[in-house]
Amino acid sequence: MLTKQQVLETLTELPETFRLEDFLDRLIFIEKVEKGLEYSNSNRVISHDEAKQHLKKWLLK
Repeated sequence: MLTKQQVLETLTELPETFRLEDFLDRLIFIEKVEKGLEYSNSNRVISHDEAKQHLKKWLLK
């Protein structure tokens, strides 16, 4: 989940005119990075080999 501060900082980093899509893309990216860091910090991750096995199963279906 994003904070108001993160949204405001992202907004101030944008140029004076911008596309809404660009703003939303940045917010989504920030949220996904935060979620990934949260997962990593709580050891909710899988190894590279496990990920390859999962992909193999998904792609063979």
